[in-house]
Amino acid sequence: MKLLKTLGLLLLVIIAVPLIIGFFLPNEYEVNEEIVIDLPIDEVYDYAKLLENQKEYSKWQLTDPSMEHYFEGEDGTVGFISGWKSDNPDVGSGEQEIVGITPMKRIDYELRFLEPFESTSNAFMSFQRMGDNQTQVNWGFEGEMGYPMNLMIPLMGMEKMISDDLQTGLQNLKSLLEK
Repeated sequence: MKLLKTLGLLLLVIIAVPLIIGFFLPNEYEVNEEIVIDLPIDEVYDYAKLLENQKEYSKWQLTDPSMEHYFEGEDGTVGFISGWKSDNPDVGSGEQEIVGITPMKRIDYELRFLEPFESTSNAFMSFQRMGDNQTQVNWGFEGEMGYPMNLMIPLMGMEKMISDDLQTGLQNLKSLLEK
């Protein structure tokens, strides 16, 4: 009986401690990666503003090249939606909508993930002229995970995972455009 009480108490501590820690962890995360591409800003911007081009450089789209896609509206304009559906759990399904554009400077997106879990996040790409033939591209992502799911942020290394994926996408974009 004493062993059962000890095991029950230990189990309670194992469950309670992470849940208590979760109250003190942030619910929001933010990731921003950048790269310099050796091309004029207009060439980089004109290519990157089109969501359909992400299939050529985005780590997430390249993870499942056979995923289903659908598009609504005029690509490269506010309101354009790029949707996807994949059986790969690392990709899932959802859609990305262009929600704001400052030409040659910034594009803002809303990402709506439907599977494997529902969430909404914001992302952006910004562009800065570094010279006649150089453009700095920043790709950022921010999201929120409510309690107790916010435990996943540090436990799964979500910020590092997303950061690595954004950097891979930027490296792919650089390689593709500088060919």
